[in-house]
Amino acid sequence: MIKITELQKFYRTEEVETMALNNLSIHVKEGEFVAVMGPSGCGKSTLLNIVGLLDDLDSGSYLFNGIEVANFNERKRSDLRKHNIGFVFQSFNLIDELTVFENVELPLIYTKVPAAERKKRVEEVLEKVQIMHRRNHFPQQLSGGQQQRVAVARAVVNRPKLILADEPTGNLDSNNGNEVMQLLTELNEAGTTIVMVTHSEHDARYADRIIRMLDGRVLMETVG
Repeated sequence: MIKITELQKFYRTEEVETMALNNLSIHVKEGEFVAVMGPSGCGKSTLLNIVGLLDDLDSGSYLFNGIEVANFNERKRSDLRKHNIGFVFQSFNLIDELTVFENVELPLIYTKVPAAERKKRVEEVLEKVQIMHRRNHFPQQLSGGQQQRVAVARAVVNRPKLILADEPTGNLDSNNGNEVMQLLTELNEAGTTIVMVTHSEHDARYADRIIRMLDGRVLMETVG
């Protein structure tokens, strides 16, 4: 599904040029659950942003399902993202003014899914993450664990081929964190490919494979 070869990414200011990713190459097969680990500043989140087509690479190749996307313009990237990739962030990124139902429905509105189908899909996914009873509540009325379950529901409602998770349990206690990891595992077992950035060795053990990074490179890979 993902084949990245010799990827380089620089961040530049007037005085300094910093190499965030240094000739990095990774492959992720369809249906895999991969954890990316490493110290702060090693390039994990930069890699996730490039995989999710939220950021450009400076050089190298990025094949997504066999298609070279490295030189896609923003419109093409946005279209591919909307239909293929779901995101789960540490900070939930829910919209406070929208209900649980409306937050989860939003990606379907962006992809112009008809209203009746939207209702069906949102209700299905809210049942799946066991948050249906909170459908009319607002994010600030939910616990952290509940908010992250809503965020996972929003990520999967468009039935993406790939979920990118950036520290998905970082703001949760251990019980809620384990629930979210179990949920991601179930989604993976149902066929969704997952790439997760984490500092947690505990969370990484849920993955099939762990990629460890240092200074913008892959240091080593191990079976999860």
